[in-house]
Amino acid sequence: MKSNISIQQTYPFERYEPLIQKTISFRHVSMEEDVERLHLWMHEKHVIPFWNLNISFENYTAHLQRFLQDDHQTLLIGELGGVPMSYWESYWVKDDIIGTRYPFGEYDQGIHLLIGPKEFLGKGFIYPMLLTILYKKFQVVETNQIIAEPDIRNEKMIHVFKKCGFQPVKEVELPDKTGLLMICERKVFERRWTDWQTNKF
Repeated sequence: MKSNISIQQTYPFERYEPLIQKTISFRHVSMEEDVERLHLWMHEKHVIPFWNLNISFENYTAHLQRFLQDDHQTLLIGELGGVPMSYWESYWVKDDIIGTRYPFGEYDQGIHLLIGPKEFLGKGFIYPMLLTILYKKFQVVETNQIIAEPDIRNEKMIHVFKKCGFQPVKEVELPDKTGLLMICERKVFERRWTDWQTNKF
């Protein structure tokens, strides 16, 4: 079963999104290609309060190396039209601390994300990108729900998750924040995906 999951979660992955007339793509984070970019993004004013990784380049490099070696998660760069503009952490709940906070399913997945460059904020790009990564993650046929746990102060991100099909469950205390546990069930996502494709979103 693990081999099937591995195959279905391969990257890069891309699709053309007609509604924004751009190709959305996701690829693996590369230490050589992305560490400086990600370190810069972590120092953006809109990122700092919710990621707390505005640290030295040396310390961030060590952090990224550690995360890349953690096989319960996959680190991704999201691109629009070939331009890197977002960072994503896709993970298996059963091997994550959030798995101690609710009765998870064996194949539950989770997601963290941020938009880096300021010029991509406030333009609605986050919706097709989040829906696309959810579409990719639900290709694991055993996965019936995907979770998020945004900082309870991050009202904009909570709104984005809700609009894409996530339902609030409860507040959860995590080592680095108080998060809002949110769950997106497969059937709910499929309705959101159809609504998006038919321009009823």
